[in-house]
Amino acid sequence: MRTVVNFNAKWAFTKQADAVPSTLPMNWNWVNLPHSWNAIDGQDGDNDYYRGTCYYAKTLNKMDLPEADRYYLELQGANSSATVYVNGKELAQHHGGYSTWRVDITEALEANNLVVVAVDNTANQTVYPQMADFTFYGGLYRDVNIICVKESHFDLDYFGGKGIAVTPVVEGKDAKVDVQVWVSNLKEGQKIRYAIYDAEENELQSVVSDGTNASFTLENAHLWHGRKDPYLYCCEAELMEGDEVIDSVCTRFGCRSFQIDPDRGFILNGEEYPLRGVSRHQDRWGKGNALSHEDHIEDMDLICEVGATTIRLAHYQHDQFFYDLCDERGMVIWAEIPYISKHMPTGRENTISQMKELIVQNYNHPSIVVWGLSNEIGIGGGAEDMMENHNILNDMCHEMDKTRLTTIAAVSMCKMDDPYLQIPDVVSYNHYFGWYGGDTAMNGPWFDQFHAMHPTIPIGCSEYGCEALNWHTSDPRQGDYTEEYQAYYHEELIKQFFCRKYLWATHVWNMFDFGADARNEGGEDGQNHKGLVTFDRKYKKDSFYAYKAWLSDDPFVHLCGKRYVDRVEDVTRVTVYSNLPEVELFANGVSLGKKAAADHFFYFDVPNAGETKLVAVAGEHKDESVIRKVEVFNEAYRLKEKGAILNWFDVEAPEGYLSLNDKMGDVLKTEGGRMMFTQLMGKMMGGDGKMEAMGFEVSADMMSMMNGFTVLRLFTLMGGMMDVKFTKEQLLGLNAQLNQIKKPD
Repeated sequence: MRTVVNFNAKWAFTKQADAVPSTLPMNWNWVNLPHSWNAIDGQDGDNDYYRGTCYYAKTLNKMDLPEADRYYLELQGANSSATVYVNGKELAQHHGGYSTWRVDITEALEANNLVVVAVDNTANQTVYPQMADFTFYGGLYRDVNIICVKESHFDLDYFGGKGIAVTPVVEGKDAKVDVQVWVSNLKEGQKIRYAIYDAEENELQSVVSDGTNASFTLENAHLWHGRKDPYLYCCEAELMEGDEVIDSVCTRFGCRSFQIDPDRGFILNGEEYPLRGVSRHQDRWGKGNALSHEDHIEDMDLICEVGATTIRLAHYQHDQFFYDLCDERGMVIWAEIPYISKHMPTGRENTISQMKELIVQNYNHPSIVVWGLSNEIGIGGGAEDMMENHNILNDMCHEMDKTRLTTIAAVSMCKMDDPYLQIPDVVSYNHYFGWYGGDTAMNGPWFDQFHAMHPTIPIGCSEYGCEALNWHTSDPRQGDYTEEYQAYYHEELIKQFFCRKYLWATHVWNMFDFGADARNEGGEDGQNHKGLVTFDRKYKKDSFYAYKAWLSDDPFVHLCGKRYVDRVEDVTRVTVYSNLPEVELFANGVSLGKKAAADHFFYFDVPNAGETKLVAVAGEHKDESVIRKVEVFNEAYRLKEKGAILNWFDVEAPEGYLSLNDKMGDVLKTEGGRMMFTQLMGKMMGGDGKMEAMGFEVSADMMSMMNGFTVLRLFTLMGGMMDVKFTKEQLLGLNAQLNQIKKPD
């Protein structure tokens, strides 16, 4: 029988070596797996984390292994390329840092052995990802095992899969279940026993065959129905030699049908089942992507608490343990490969191999409904080759898996009539109107326009969000990184998205703050802070509870602004979220009244004098906070960007006149503002009269987004988007000119 031996403990590790050692180096560092060498420098900003080749070495005494005919080294995640050596002999290479792969080490084994894995996350032009807004942590960051099997065994060589594929098809009240297995060195006389078990592990049906296929019919099949009823069956295949079982594999599966309708959205087992949820990255503060099972469970618990019905597992294959959790908890999943941001003509084969691994390794998960072909791939150009690459991936997905659909996540600037939107079965867009430009009010109408233009293409929102840290204000503004603006933003997006039934799925970016070492913003470098929960999972931001109010059936009440205690205004706005119909607010024991809110967002104007204890009550539930009257704004609540050329609160803004703090759209409504910026933009355009940002021509749609930025924020961003630098003196000079122009009526 097959035996799996965990191989995680006590590896020697170094960044310093430049060759494979012949003996175990005692002067290297000792680490246990999972491990990432970028757990610290990949989260501290400046985009200077170590990217190179590092070595892991471990001795192996063959006598410590169970007796077997073949031995496979299984690596469940080595980012991003890796080479395996046994006793100095190179056995295999693998390119792609997020999937399982295996190496047959049998012939290289001696009595005593040195296993070395060289792992490399160096920048290159062939392995995805190379350009993206997250850290590419290097390391052996998932489990490593040794699998010990007989000469005849269920396949371990084909794209890291289990060697078994289960395809259930719902037919009325029944389900036809087709099973296919792959066997290495299948010998004459050997047979395979197939069996189906229910969720309580009772055997329902079985058959013995000398073939690699079997079919079953489950009468009155118990359907897998998302979070409402995530029922799972199990299929086991046993390879038999006479009466002896010499190898076995098993996999859980779920019986379900689904469709994605351009008008009705997602339909599960014939019922409309709105997909409203989050995206998730797999890293943690101080760990990188070297997560434990407990970490994964905590993530899933939090996602379930917020009430999500779907997760976009971005932007790569996640741990099998987490896909199993998705099956168990009833999450509907978008699974994708890291074909992201920058199309590389030399990377086509890598997109193909990573997609094959994604599908083969995850085929049996009922939670997965779409395969993601790419994310924001239009940023880097390469249209003709990129189109061909997408067509190849799309056709391959449909050939390998006839039960699921394909999708892409298109970047905002991708035109609605772009030909590559016609390739996948369904489409989603990453939009940040209200954060990276435009206004929050633009989101819903944009999707209405797309839906009207393409009534037969299901459309969704694959990313939307804004950043929030421990900054606070009673006057939230786009770009201020306050918890209050993030809460306002998500209130607006919830109201716009959740009433549009045709949106096949919406995914908040992101459930958790995550490592992005190239970022230096918001006052805490090295992270993207768009999460509803902090990087360490210790604090749920107010926006978390906005979604919980809409999506969760567990009754609760939440007082917003707990970290915003000191307030200068005499009457302050206090927001309460609840999924109960009525909330009463008490200030120092005195009721301020009861309110009802169909949108689950309750607003109270609270007198602010001295220190006030607030208590929000909804049904049997209550929540408490404290506010305190101060005469001067607490500067600890205000973001002061490190190295910022100019902060918004340093800008002179006379009443009734324009300043750098006004939105570009308002400036362009005035004749003086138009003249001023026409001259300025003319100097920034190329000789062909075109203006580009991040490789895109600045179109009318992009300009519409830019109109939602304040002039100061737009000019700050242009420094990175267009390599146009402004000095403090230049910005103050522009502000002086704007101060001479009256605001539009």
